[in-house]
Amino acid sequence: MTARELTETAADDLLRCICFKTGPPRSVGVELEWLVHDGARPGLRVPHDRLESAFAALRTLPLRSALTFEPGGQLELSSLPAASLMECVSGVSADLVAVRAALRERGLTLVGAGQDPVHPPRRMLRQARYDAMEAHLDRTGPAGRAMMCSSASVQVCVDAGYEEPGPLGYGRRWLMAHLLGAVLVAAFANSPASEGRLTGWRSTRQANWAALDPVCALAPALDAAPRAAWAAHVLDAPVMCVRADHGPWSAPPGLTFRQWLRTGLPRPPTRADLDYHLTTLFPPVRPRGHLELRMIDAQPGDDGWSVPLAVTSALFDDPQAAEMAYRTVKPLAERAGSLPAPRNPLWRSAARDGLADPELREAATACFAAALDALPRLGASRELQDRVAAFAEHYVLLGRCPADDAPSPAAPKDLLP
Repeated sequence: MTARELTETAADDLLRCICFKTGPPRSVGVELEWLVHDGARPGLRVPHDRLESAFAALRTLPLRSALTFEPGGQLELSSLPAASLMECVSGVSADLVAVRAALRERGLTLVGAGQDPVHPPRRMLRQARYDAMEAHLDRTGPAGRAMMCSSASVQVCVDAGYEEPGPLGYGRRWLMAHLLGAVLVAAFANSPASEGRLTGWRSTRQANWAALDPVCALAPALDAAPRAAWAAHVLDAPVMCVRADHGPWSAPPGLTFRQWLRTGLPRPPTRADLDYHLTTLFPPVRPRGHLELRMIDAQPGDDGWSVPLAVTSALFDDPQAAEMAYRTVKPLAERAGSLPAPRNPLWRSAARDGLADPELREAATACFAAALDALPRLGASRELQDRVAAFAEHYVLLGRCPADDAPSPAAPKDLLP
């Protein structure tokens, strides 16, 4: 098969094989996105040239994590796959110390918030990919630009685990990810404001994700075997763009990857096109060999990100905690109903109400208790255990989330260009 001979059958086979890797849970990783603000005057928008100068300096740092930048100038650190929770925490923490020091020298600081509470979306990166993404997402409203340029998250990566017997295969772990995901949205909601105004959502970031293109940001059907459901979802998703050597990247509106394979127009798709197409889909749980949980808002404080990482890792990778978490969240499926995440009633309430929702509060309380019980078995440090316990005491047990502590957003008169 040449690079230009990708068939529909071959694409389906590739998706089934590369997106779920069989085996015991062994690795954990995290991707941290941060807003970058002026350290002394957070209401002052940082000019592009100042950000570009700072980012150039950051690229010279000897980091273990991969350093990248999002379209609006958000900073992202992606850890290497770690053999243990503490290896992951220690490696990323060391990188963050170096990054913060370099930014501090330039009067800049990292801000942990799911959505920029002050500044409207502004795109910094001018690349064909982001031009095409912006044009595609603009078709469904302003949420796409807010997602691209003003949002930040904690994305936890866990192994897909064993393929269990029965028709669903990975169904138990896959189902748990989508139900537990709503609990994580509610517990760690940290974006109640946008452009200087309270929005009425604990997680404005998650509300924006739910408002994106109705295919690219949705989960596939959960009542079918995950391999088949995900492969069908990918092939039936609209193509965001057809890459070109010259000129803008675009695609006929509504063209799915399956249609592209069948027609070969505007040019025959390749394996590289399929790989790229996968990067343009943003479901709350994305299978990439491992499971990438993308629903958690960025957290306040220097070490706040380690709490969702520790809780999620414990609930997926400790057998006792995983069993408890599955039993806890499985009843939430009835409330989620037949609509996919994040557009079903369960996820909507998680983003709007956080842990003020009694059912989500009850589930979060049980899940945090299971995680705290598991963390010593996973070798978590006493400091990390105390951090998770403090979060549970301050937020979860009281039916609160970080959004409830967020300062009032700046009034419009305080917004500076």
